Amino acid sequence: MSDQPTTLPLTEKKQSGCGCGCTDEGVPTLDARTVPHAIRHATIFGALAGLRAGQSMDLIAPHDPLPLLAQIAEREGDAVSWDYRERGPEAWTLRFTRA
Repeated sequence: MSDQPTTLPLTEKKQSGCGCGCTDEGVPTLDARTVPHAIRHATIFGALAGLRAGQSMDLIAPHDPLPLLAQIAEREGDAVSWDYRERGPEAWTLRFTRA
């Protein structure tokens, strides 16, 4: 066997983002009801941090996320805005948009 590293051919297809070939069409949805409570806010903060300028994401929460919204306002200031799409009683859906 050779000690030379194996190189794979590059494709000509232009990719953006992580390079996995996935697309970012549409508005992604994060259903926080399926995320364990212990890591829920951290997961949402991570998802918001991944938004590029002008991108949006929808969040489905099991309750009106007023404490979360206060934390987002404190962390992000005017960089992230939101509006309610649905207000309970089973779920609250909000659309977040990065300025």
